[in-house]
Amino acid sequence: MKSKRVVLGLSGGVDSSVAAHLLKKEGYEVISIFMKNWHNEDVTISNECPWLEDSYDAVMVSQKLGIPFQTVDLSKEYKERIVDYMFDEYSRGRTPNPDVLCNREIKFDLFLDIALSLGADFIATGHYCQKKQIQKGNETIFQLFEGNDTNKDQSYFLCQLNQYQLKKALFPIGHLKKDEVRKIAKSEGFVTAEKKDSQGLCFIGKVKLPDFLKQKLKPFKGDVIQIPDSLDTFKSHNLKNLNNLEFDESMSVPYQYNLNDGKKVGVHHGAHYYTIGQRKGLAIGGTKNPLFVIGTDVEENIIYVGEGNLHPGLYRKALRVSLDQIHWIREDLSLIEGQTMAVEARIRYRQPLSKAKLLQKKDYLYVFFDEPQSAVTPGQFVAWYIKKELIGSGTILE
Repeated sequence: MKSKRVVLGLSGGVDSSVAAHLLKKEGYEVISIFMKNWHNEDVTISNECPWLEDSYDAVMVSQKLGIPFQTVDLSKEYKERIVDYMFDEYSRGRTPNPDVLCNREIKFDLFLDIALSLGADFIATGHYCQKKQIQKGNETIFQLFEGNDTNKDQSYFLCQLNQYQLKKALFPIGHLKKDEVRKIAKSEGFVTAEKKDSQGLCFIGKVKLPDFLKQKLKPFKGDVIQIPDSLDTFKSHNLKNLNNLEFDESMSVPYQYNLNDGKKVGVHHGAHYYTIGQRKGLAIGGTKNPLFVIGTDVEENIIYVGEGNLHPGLYRKALRVSLDQIHWIREDLSLIEGQTMAVEARIRYRQPLSKAKLLQKKDYLYVFFDEPQSAVTPGQFVAWYIKKELIGSGTILE
């Protein structure tokens, strides 16, 4: 019987190296592809060229395994689908997640198309997550679960995948712990065995975000306003968010600050450079505890800050997702208007899951958390789970 063909995204890291080894060991016909996603002269992402070293390491691993290797240039599509989107979102005072988008738009879309054109039965990646399947009547439903290594679980980054993409995907290392992966790489003599995990943008590397943004979003001075945690209207708004009321939709709308709510404590160089919960980069002293960004106004070019990581302006119990931004991996579990669902949810990578309730209304999906969440950030993704299975996600509206 002919072996199933798998096209693997070989990134030059230890995870994809071991994924390739395990696939070959299981009898798959493995083809490795390195994705080159950036060499644009209009925007400099990094002074370093990590992709060059990564591509060399990927070649070494593929040669060691005796599997075909090739490079594909997706930099044009990456700029259009990821980088341009990032600039647009930041210009509107929102904080995008390029890693989630990279998986949805590049790895499990463009890369999948390339793989299928090569006659692949599946694509594979080195993500720490697990795929399973169940039968519902005559329908096969594919499931996405957290990785077995809770410290490395990457299911959140795949929260925008659909059933077809999952059907075609394999995650060979999802059942392993990171130290087990490195042990396998070392025993196989891979040059990637001790290589540090990549940092920064998906497939590109570490990025100094302010320097990156300044290339398209020009700096201009604005006021930094410190909000006291004793402000009456502000305090009442947040106390409402911290009580046990359920399904009060106004809880999902953040407090709208104004200049009269606080005092000027400094200047900044562009509200679009800052995100909710940010501490570094303010360069303002004179407070007992660090200042955190609790609100931004890109129209008026103002940022609002609060002192300390317990400032009530950092916390909210609810958020909402626009109807057109709701995504169900498990379409069979999707809600209709008026329905609710008990879930666990997270609003960023590596954040512990928190108990929450979903409420579907006509225009929005509301997410109500049992406990207040710190730094709910517009433009990021909220992902919801049931018993460690990722079933849906959506872009946080505000």
